[in-house]
Amino acid sequence: MLLSNMSIQSFPRSAKWVSRSTGWSIAKSMALLATAMLAFAGPSCADEISPRRLLEVVDFGAPVVSPNGTRVAFRVEQASIERNTYDSVWYVQDMTGATLPRRVADGGVPIRDSAGGSLPMPAVWSPDGQWIYYRALLDGRIDVWRAAIDGSGAVPLTLDPADVREFSLSADGKTLRYSVGATRQEVMQAEQDEYDRGIRIDGTVPIGQPLYRSGNLEGRLATQRFSGAWFDRASLLAGAAEHWKAVDLAPGERRELLSGDAPPRLPVPSDFAEHVPGTTKLAFEPGKGRIALLMQSEVAGSSTDRSKVQLAMLPDAQARKPIQCLAAPCMRRTITSVLWRIGTDDVLFTTTDREDALAQSIYRWNVRSGKVSLVVQSRGLINGGRDRFSTCGLSAAAMACVVAEADLPPRLEWINLQSGQRKLLFDPNAALARDIALTVPAQLIRWNDAAGRSFTGQFFAARPSGKGAPPLFITYYSCTGFLRGGVGDEWPLASLAERGISALCINQGPSRNDAVERYDQGLSAVQSVIATLASQGRIDPTRVGMGGLSFGSEVTLWTATRSDLLSAASVTSPMATPNYFLFSSLKGDGFFAQLKKAWGLGAPADTAARWSVISPASNLDRINTPILMQMPEQEYLYALEYAIPLMRRNLVDLYAFPNEPHQKFLPRHKLAAYERNLDWFSFWLMGTEDPARGKEAQYLHWRSMRSHGTAAGRKPG
Repeated sequence: MLLSNMSIQSFPRSAKWVSRSTGWSIAKSMALLATAMLAFAGPSCADEISPRRLLEVVDFGAPVVSPNGTRVAFRVEQASIERNTYDSVWYVQDMTGATLPRRVADGGVPIRDSAGGSLPMPAVWSPDGQWIYYRALLDGRIDVWRAAIDGSGAVPLTLDPADVREFSLSADGKTLRYSVGATRQEVMQAEQDEYDRGIRIDGTVPIGQPLYRSGNLEGRLATQRFSGAWFDRASLLAGAAEHWKAVDLAPGERRELLSGDAPPRLPVPSDFAEHVPGTTKLAFEPGKGRIALLMQSEVAGSSTDRSKVQLAMLPDAQARKPIQCLAAPCMRRTITSVLWRIGTDDVLFTTTDREDALAQSIYRWNVRSGKVSLVVQSRGLINGGRDRFSTCGLSAAAMACVVAEADLPPRLEWINLQSGQRKLLFDPNAALARDIALTVPAQLIRWNDAAGRSFTGQFFAARPSGKGAPPLFITYYSCTGFLRGGVGDEWPLASLAERGISALCINQGPSRNDAVERYDQGLSAVQSVIATLASQGRIDPTRVGMGGLSFGSEVTLWTATRSDLLSAASVTSPMATPNYFLFSSLKGDGFFAQLKKAWGLGAPADTAARWSVISPASNLDRINTPILMQMPEQEYLYALEYAIPLMRRNLVDLYAFPNEPHQKFLPRHKLAAYERNLDWFSFWLMGTEDPARGKEAQYLHWRSMRSHGTAAGRKPG
């Protein structure tokens, strides 16, 4: 069940988001109350922006509009701290917004990629608009389900011994075809056989994490293997041959399909490599043969603008010469999604502009006239969810889009394609949006560094305390959509600001080919914004903290190593070290090539000078900042080469979270990381401690670090 973020005491936290017996009774009441609160509440009514409230934000999956354009189906998901999982629910709502959404089915446990991200699960509408079909992980199995849009019920259709990988519905809506690989029992037996015989270590085995059933895959702890690009992981037998089956829906009969009966494969970008090189994304005109495509755009004199793409159209799949969009909004822009407008010559495309702090705009390109018109602009994301590459739901006349801004949690809006008029459809996070607006709203800031490079960031100013300029927390990487905790969602920005620590999320500058240039650019952004904000009297430059995930962790450690800007730091991901190289070297040539390309590193013996610059293990004497490390079990061993020496110097407090991948996602782990980061920076930047029971040992250790560590020069307020 989904619980609202709204702090309305008359509804207990155990109340269901939507009662199965009363449809929208509780949700409707809460929505009406939220509307009233937004209209009449004053600043004194605002509730605390706690880490838990940020964690329990309701997120949307990609909306899908019905064939006749009158309804939209969408899935929402929300963390359950008590049960340490996520609930998801399918809703259907009229595009007019005249009615509130109707719950039609449970969505199951969100299916995630091997890095921890929630995968999109779009619905497929029946031709008559009376049903939606979707994949769902329920009761430990992934099936295709069908739900009636009137809310009368949902049933699994496949009930296969193997998890469904993909599916399609026939044009007449009478046949469901789906693909599977190895059965669940076969996978578990393969895992047990390995366990009994011993696991042979080779280049596919993720060294540095437990070997048996240690990673979350498709709703269970599974044995993992490296698969695909870089450090992606998959289950055992993931490479088993795919085969297709069918369900004839009227009689409900299931049957195997011969290879020739499988649904035709849609073209993919690689199919166009010979005659349209650089193709990265395709969009097919419904019911016709035209194809909109995005092509990599080469920007003269620059190797840093790889996100720029060119929009074009092919009259059919056999065409050899694309018709390019030559209007200004199409040229050298970061175009992140493309769709055909049903029954028209219009292609809709979304730009995500680095120069405008990754804010999105949607345009309409008429492929016959060449005219491009702006449909809508936003201050943040306006698409199909948290992924900036996702798409809105679309009819001939309007879109259903998920809107999210730095201080505005996700909500669903209707947008007219001609006028750009916008209308709210569903806002389950209204109370949180109100409270942030009343207490710690975000502000887009821009500044230049000493080299004249321009940067942007989202700044949450600390609530005034009357004790002088506040301290500052910085996270560096990407600041898209609603900023609950930066990339990786670990640093509760609004909670920090409410506690008295101004919080800033910095968008990274244009990507550089050289790792040292990338890190130095990040350091320069941090150094210049501290000076800028301090000169305005908005922050205390002697009390600055920093944190980040992945590349954000790398820039944080680089800043701690190469400057004295930071009083405290917090990271979740390791940097490159000789042990990292050793653990990963069995992966072979692909790993070596990427290491060389991304970091300029070869084997430690062959590129010793470069390792001495990049690796924190070679720069231990330059680190004097207390660092909180909250790392996933899959990665923390890579960091021990520098973490252990720093722990012995009382500079590192290290936590490892069992079974977690690159980005932690289990709700209790996320909440623990949020709260510990809030406590950590409050301690080091403000000298305050949370008196809550159970934290005595934490503060005893941190006080010991402060007394015996070598992190001198920065005193908390």
